[in-house]
Amino acid sequence: MPTISRIAEYQDELAEIRHDIHAHPELGFEETRTAALVAEKLRAWGIDEVHTDIAGTGVVGVIKGREEGRCIGLRADMDALPIQEATDLPYASRHAGKMHACGHDGHTTILLGAARYLAETRDFAGTVVLIFQPAEEGLGGARRMLADRLFERFPCDEIYGIHNDPTSDPGKVSVTPGPAMAGATFFDIVIEGKGAHAAMPHQSNDPVIVAAELIHQLQTVVSRNTSPTSPLVLSVTQVHAGSAYNVIPNEATLAGTIRYFDDEVCERTHERIRLLCKGLELAHEVKIRVDLRNIFNVLVNEPGCAGAYVAAAAEVVGEENSALVDRLVTGSEDFADMLQVVPGAYCWVGHAGSVPLHNPGYVLDDGILPVGASIMARVVERRLPIRQGASA
Repeated sequence: MPTISRIAEYQDELAEIRHDIHAHPELGFEETRTAALVAEKLRAWGIDEVHTDIAGTGVVGVIKGREEGRCIGLRADMDALPIQEATDLPYASRHAGKMHACGHDGHTTILLGAARYLAETRDFAGTVVLIFQPAEEGLGGARRMLADRLFERFPCDEIYGIHNDPTSDPGKVSVTPGPAMAGATFFDIVIEGKGAHAAMPHQSNDPVIVAAELIHQLQTVVSRNTSPTSPLVLSVTQVHAGSAYNVIPNEATLAGTIRYFDDEVCERTHERIRLLCKGLELAHEVKIRVDLRNIFNVLVNEPGCAGAYVAAAAEVVGEENSALVDRLVTGSEDFADMLQVVPGAYCWVGHAGSVPLHNPGYVLDDGILPVGASIMARVVERRLPIRQGASA
C-alpha cells in the first residue's frame, strides 16, 4: 500500500491529536503535557524505546527496522508562542496569551503519524530516532538537547525536519540545498547618560538623542558595510526610555535582531555595532553597553540529503509538486544546530491556510498532517532500503 494511503487512514485520529495539543499550548521548556501525550502515543503504538525528560521536556523514540543498517533521525518541535489566539476555532487555545501560531502542534502530530506507520510496517533496514524537541522559538531547545548528549546517546547518520508553509500551495514541497534559513543574533544595547529637567537639556547627556542617532547609524551597517550580494537584515524592534513628559531620562535601551547567511558577515556586523557605539560614547559623553547573543545558526541543508528529501516527497505529492529551489528564508530555525552536527535537510510543505506564521489568526490546515507524515516516513524507507529478497 502506498505510504500516504496507509497514513491517510490515521487522518481523523491525527487531527484529534493536533486539536488537543492546539487547545493546550505550552511555551518553551514548559511542554510537560505535550511531552506526556507524545510519550503515551509512542508507547501505545509499539515504539521500541521511549525516552523522556531530555533537555527538560524533550522526548526521543527509537524504532528498529526489519534489518540492521544506518540510522535516520526525524525531528519535530513542540512549543507554542506567547500570542493571544484570535481564530474562534472550536479547539482554540484554552490558555490566555499562548497559541500554536507557528504550527508546531502540526509538526508534532506529523512526526507521530510517521512514527505510527514506521512502527507498524518496519519496512526499512536500520534505526529511526524520533526527536520531539522543546523550545524552538528562540530559547535554544536544540542546543540544550545537544548539550544533553542527544547524538551521543542516539547516534544518527542523517536527520530530517519539516515545516508547514501557509504561503505555498497545498501539497507543494520545497527544499533549498546549502544555506536555506538565516542565522540570528539578538541584541540589547543600553545607553547610560545623564538625566535632567526637559526644560534644561543642556544639563543632560541625553540618552534618547543617542538612541535615535544609533538607530539611524545601525542601518548603515547594511547599506554601507555589507556587500549587496550578501543578505543581511538588521531590525531594531524595541525602544525604551523615560517615564515622564518633562524629564530627560538617565537611560535608554534598544533591542532587536540581526539575520544573516554568512558567518563572516555576522562577525563584521557585530564589530561595526561595537565601533558605532564606541564612537557615540565619545561624541556624547555617555556609556553604552552592548550585548550580542547568537540565538540561531544558519540552517544549511546537505545537498545529497536535500535531493533525497525531494525525491521522497515526489513519491507522495508527485514530481510536479516537489522541487529543489533557490530560496533564502530570512526567518530562523534552531534545527540548524542539529544540522551542524549531523547532515540532513529541512523541507517546507504548503497547505490551505492563508494567514502568515506567528499571527493571532493563523490556522493550520489539517490536510497537511498525512502528507507531512508520509514524506517523513518515505524518506526513511528510501534512505534505509530493505535488501532485495529479504523476508517480510
